Amino acid sequence: MLQFAPKFDGSQEVLYWVGCMGGAFDPRDNKTARAIIELLKKAGVSFGILGSEEACTGETARRMGEEGRFQELALQNIDTFNRYGGVKKIVTACPHCYNTFRNEYPELGLKAEVYHHSQFLSSLIESGRLKVKNSEVVTTYHDPCYLGRINREFEKPRNIVQSTSRLVEMERSRERSMCCGAGGGGNYWYKVQSQRKISQIRLEQAMSTGAKRLAVACPFCMPMLEDAVRTSNSEGRIEVKDIAELILENLAD
Repeated sequence: MLQFAPKFDGSQEVLYWVGCMGGAFDPRDNKTARAIIELLKKAGVSFGILGSEEACTGETARRMGEEGRFQELALQNIDTFNRYGGVKKIVTACPHCYNTFRNEYPELGLKAEVYHHSQFLSSLIESGRLKVKNSEVVTTYHDPCYLGRINREFEKPRNIVQSTSRLVEMERSRERSMCCGAGGGGNYWYKVQSQRKISQIRLEQAMSTGAKRLAVACPFCMPMLEDAVRTSNSEGRIEVKDIAELILENLAD
């Protein structure tokens, strides 16, 4: 990823936290990370990434009961930040990383502004640093658990979708949104025995709106819902896109 983004050296305004699922390892989410990097460059944002110095936040370890491992990783990351004179502003595309940095790392000493990429990119559109056109493609939006219900951020992702396309809401949205099936991240790593996959149920809800695109804002939701598209033979009927990709595809200049 360092070949696409500058190395964070402490002088930049923003640390872009790529995240394990956010683009460091998952091939599909890597496309989202590249889109974010292109947008930050386009808007003239001073930013950098940590590259190989970036470790997992430990969020999934904590959710699965490995509290010791979580604290070990958290202190390791905070120590990395401190070596660069402290990090003042963190932007991440992962709601899990966002929630952990924003609500849990401060207990261990982190002092930084934390933004989900929907919040930061929406502000760049609102300020005119990113100019977009509206494609009028009918698009529905899936609220990630940790961005929506946990952190109550419903508007900024919708601002992006409405700026770049025509938003139609699923019946279950905002506070009533369903999980993609990753179960807060933990379920992503093993197979949950069930008659029907939650991801396929959620996809059906999205397709019932008549939307041609399903917008997501989480690196766990992306592969879960794309897998549902493939396994239900729905390719060509609906396409899953991260909100950053919607912006990149609809830049006005």
